[in-house]
Amino acid sequence: MSRYRRSKIDGGVFFFTVALADRSSDLLVREVDRLRRSYASVQKRLPFETIAICILPDHLHAIWALPQDDANFPLRWNLIKGGFSRGLPTVVRPTASKLAKREKEIWQRRYWEHAIRDDADLERHVDYVHFNPVKHGYINRVCDWPYSSFSRYVERGVLPSDWGGEVGAMTGTFGE
Repeated sequence: MSRYRRSKIDGGVFFFTVALADRSSDLLVREVDRLRRSYASVQKRLPFETIAICILPDHLHAIWALPQDDANFPLRWNLIKGGFSRGLPTVVRPTASKLAKREKEIWQRRYWEHAIRDDADLERHVDYVHFNPVKHGYINRVCDWPYSSFSRYVERGVLPSDWGGEVGAMTGTFGE
């Protein structure tokens, strides 16, 4: 069995991609209030700073800064995912492995994390988080996605509201 190693950096800053098992689902935006409640509950119990976040239909991206004496983001994600999943109907019959671990077929078991190295790396990842709904073709302008921390950046004067431009105006269609 593979043993996955996670970065253990007390007080580290990390970029995450967390995805649903069914990548064609819209569950995260359909149940965004449930996700927000689970996220806020864990954040209150085990504090961390959300530097940037974007929730898409089938996955989310987040950048967290952990407290100085803490490197335990796996526990936080486990609690967020579990809190979100609890009470949702199971769509498909879980595998024996999932049943043994009390998991539903909602989330991919693993997720991607990247330890942010410096300010330039942080800026690139914040931009990636905020531009992601445009990249996936959900919207033409970053400011039009309601499930993102982008508006906080605009309110604080860090980014202009027209940051990222308008994709339709640049290319005519997505993917060109």
